[in-house]
Amino acid sequence: MYQEKKYKGIIVPAVTPLTETYQLDEGAVTKMFQQFYEHDIAPFILGTTGEAASLPNEVKEAYIKAAEKNKKPGTVLYAGIASNVLLESIELAKFCADHQVDAVAATLPSYYTLTNAQMQHYFEDLADAIPLPLIIYNIPSTTHMSIPLEVVDELSMHPNIVAIKDSERSEERLMKSLELWKDRRDFGHFLGWAAKSAIALIGGSDGLIPSTGNAAPWIYSRMWKAFLQNDFKEVYAMQVKSDQYGEIYQDGKTLGESLWALKVLMKQLRICDTVVMPPLQPMTAEAENILLNKLEVVSK
Repeated sequence: MYQEKKYKGIIVPAVTPLTETYQLDEGAVTKMFQQFYEHDIAPFILGTTGEAASLPNEVKEAYIKAAEKNKKPGTVLYAGIASNVLLESIELAKFCADHQVDAVAATLPSYYTLTNAQMQHYFEDLADAIPLPLIIYNIPSTTHMSIPLEVVDELSMHPNIVAIKDSERSEERLMKSLELWKDRRDFGHFLGWAAKSAIALIGGSDGLIPSTGNAAPWIYSRMWKAFLQNDFKEVYAMQVKSDQYGEIYQDGKTLGESLWALKVLMKQLRICDTVVMPPLQPMTAEAENILLNKLEVVSK
């Protein structure tokens, strides 16, 4: 059960704060990590929310070093190593291991359509080659492939594969996943679909990885604490708050647009600037004003 696991609880997929010249804003990293730790939340850098697919290696390495510098003793640090090049993922995992990262996450390579057997071999090869525990990351909205649950279940037996982060928007898949793994001590399930956070926790998931936690970490901190106390009324109350905050920056936007919008909220909270890495681009001043007006309403 989750009480006995190292990998559990609320993990926020951190944005990558950037300067106007597309370098890492290390001061903003410090602010972000302080906010996470104030709410007993673990950071996950270089994921989808962190624009990792668009970052050059030097920015990735700078972020890993900044995360190491700001890591709170006794906490768990996660990092994404996804790449279309297997050897690049392996090398980045080795770099992470040298800089106090505790576990890494990887998606499928996203260029070629893969068979089930190819998916399984890919993750097995990666897990065999890296010095850190591996979390499988299923996100069809970016890879354009869904990792079948039977493949994940086979991979869950690998000694260096410790969990799945699943961002696929399928309640049927979520329920089947919890049936498979909720009682496993050696393999964890994390949900990356914030709209189903309460259902997942109550159903047996080991934790949540919500991007909204960048701007409102208190929601998920309170949700997790309420869950541990079996206060399901409060869990669902925080689900309502999660939905409200998520709607501000996600509604009617592509994934890429929502990442800029999330940084707009974070700038209003004096955490980081709104710069996004190309090919992502900022939206209009009008769109920004709409976001801030929504934030003001929801924050009341």
